[in-house]
Amino acid sequence: MPLFVMPYPIIDPVMVHLGPLPIRWYALSYIVSLVFGWLIARRLVGREALWGGIARPSAQSLDDLLVYVAFGAVLGGRLFYVLFYNLTFFLAHPLEIPAVWQGGMSFHGGMTGAALGAFLFARREKVLFLSVGDLCCAVAPIGLFLGRIANFIKPELWGRPTDVPWAMVFPGAGPDPRHPSQLYEAGLEGLALGLLMLLAVRAGACKKPGLTSGLFLTGYALARIFCEFFREPDPQLGFLFGGATMGMLLSAPLALAGGALIIFALRRRARAQLEAEHG
Repeated sequence: MPLFVMPYPIIDPVMVHLGPLPIRWYALSYIVSLVFGWLIARRLVGREALWGGIARPSAQSLDDLLVYVAFGAVLGGRLFYVLFYNLTFFLAHPLEIPAVWQGGMSFHGGMTGAALGAFLFARREKVLFLSVGDLCCAVAPIGLFLGRIANFIKPELWGRPTDVPWAMVFPGAGPDPRHPSQLYEAGLEGLALGLLMLLAVRAGACKKPGLTSGLFLTGYALARIFCEFFREPDPQLGFLFGGATMGMLLSAPLALAGGALIIFALRRRARAQLEAEHG
């Protein structure tokens, strides 16, 4: 037992009641993320200097992109949670599958669904899918940050038992002080990754289609794998082989895909410059 434990700041998971309708912090994090992401994306597509002539969605079409991505994220997030995190329960209770308001979403699934939505949007608008992906990835850390803060407020997805001075005793997690791993993830997946996206975009990453997406995928995967060492595994799954967790297992392919995208984007840009010089 540590000598000092930080008090957990108990916050009502319901921010406000609008008559019989409760507005929860968790739902608010999704709404605010989508709105702020949409606003920032509109600013990004309007700055020609960031794209260097690369075709991208128009500011007006981003309203539709928001719908495609939001629908894909919710559908994919729920589907992955059902398949990879709690399949036995949902096979026994199939009517619970649509009940997303009760919690249970997978970020990896949400990202996969959002990518599919972005792909369908890109085909409809006849713009490069990689550029649409770059735009989405540039603003995605907003949702990651707010989502992890919502996990902390709920509280859920807490950390493993520890004796560090900033350990907290989470309601519903037993008497042991634990890592506030939700805050670790908010800091790395949200703030640090958001700063990386900001610096990359300002440095001209959007001029190399796929580079911003590759940096995001690699950065998120590494941050998630690191934080999994402090996060308590889902109780219905526990540890997998060799002490690995499902979060680690799903993040490893993201790191590989991100690295491949980075190499592809840089080589493609270099090849285009070479052809222009000798054209």
